[in-house]
Amino acid sequence: MFFRHSRKSSWSSRSLYQKKKAFPKRWIFLSIPLALVGLELLLRLIVGATGKTAELNAFEGEPLNLTAYRLKFLDQQGNPFDGLPDHGQLTVKRSPVLGYRLVGNQQNSAWKINEQGFRADQPISPDKPKDEVRIFLLGGSAAFGQLSSNNQATIAAQLESRLNQQVSAQKANPNKFRPDTLPYFADELEKALKLPPRIRETRYRVINAAVPGYVSGNELAQLAFEVLPYKPDAIVLINGYSDLLLPSVQDGVDVPQVEALLESAPRHLMTSWGNQINDFFQQFYLVKGIQYWIFRPHTAFKQLIPPVEDPVQERLTTDTKELERRADRYRHNLQQVSRLATAAKIPLFVALQPEVSTRAGKPAGREKEILDQLGSRYPQQIQAGYGKLQGAIEQVKRDTPGISTLNLVEGLNTAQGEVFQDAIHLTDSANGAISNRLYDAIVPKLHVQPKPYAGGNVPPS
Repeated sequence: MFFRHSRKSSWSSRSLYQKKKAFPKRWIFLSIPLALVGLELLLRLIVGATGKTAELNAFEGEPLNLTAYRLKFLDQQGNPFDGLPDHGQLTVKRSPVLGYRLVGNQQNSAWKINEQGFRADQPISPDKPKDEVRIFLLGGSAAFGQLSSNNQATIAAQLESRLNQQVSAQKANPNKFRPDTLPYFADELEKALKLPPRIRETRYRVINAAVPGYVSGNELAQLAFEVLPYKPDAIVLINGYSDLLLPSVQDGVDVPQVEALLESAPRHLMTSWGNQINDFFQQFYLVKGIQYWIFRPHTAFKQLIPPVEDPVQERLTTDTKELERRADRYRHNLQQVSRLATAAKIPLFVALQPEVSTRAGKPAGREKEILDQLGSRYPQQIQAGYGKLQGAIEQVKRDTPGISTLNLVEGLNTAQGEVFQDAIHLTDSANGAISNRLYDAIVPKLHVQPKPYAGGNVPPS
């Protein structure tokens, strides 16, 4: 009896133990998604309470200023391209003439694009007022002001500010500048000629028409179809670097990878699915929070040379014949630009955009890290490329004497502290140094020539 009772009790204990053991497994399995939901809600509350909601919402797995300036491509109907990353904030629309162009009326904390598609706070009318002088700045991302803190920190805005400050100074202190009419007596004439010359007292507008990623072919089309109708009084072209990155078989940049995606349906489908999955997970604060606060990719340095994400080293060529072809394409396009400007009687100022290897002797801040990332071969490659581009500029200048050329590197070499934020994009203060160099080159074209003494009664001595 005792034995049978013991077996029964043992069996009952095992059954009860097995039931108790199975019970928590099911609940643990079911509690995982509930715990994740709870953590997601808790993290959202914490982020909201600390005022970090906008910052985390904007985070896309990279430094926030890169996302702010990364291009988001739309087709001609204004729809995103299926299969291309769409987390950039600077929206461009595909154009059959220009390759792509900036969409008007968009802005974020770093930039504002007016309704005409130029980087400006105010719209610009095709009907130019009589009291306005318009200077158009063309080029790629460096001229556009990639990574600048705001519109006012760009080359164009700082140049415009300085020109209008000069006008204000002339109006406030007219005796400190050359008079409209020169005096009669020699000693007074000598004093007058020593005073700084005046510039036309009018309203100056420097329009930033540069577009990230543009090469000389895009800039030529943009000048002909978009800029000339606004009746510019001067044109500044800062470019060259992107022409060294673009294969010679292409006349200009376009929306990247579109043709390849359309030609390969499986690749198109897989890329589209991958983007959708990534976008789905990036909605969750748990995913973003782990990336942002633990892995911290937003603090890492990364090059951003639009429009594609391939490293600069892979886009430069080591083939001397290919380099010649790229330089020849640049020369041809620059020649067409100069002819258009000359025909319209518009002064043209051309400069190669500075790049980081010119600071190799005295890098500051992150510039040493930038150079290390570009590799030991980069300085020689870019020096060879810039030599070819400079030769092309000199040839065009000989054929079209009306254009003016500038060396922007000289202004940067005198700047203190960090100048480059990556291979070609400048700090706000470096943009100021470039704008000063442009001011010195442009102002002589704006000088008012004082009239000589007209005769008549000689003024009393």
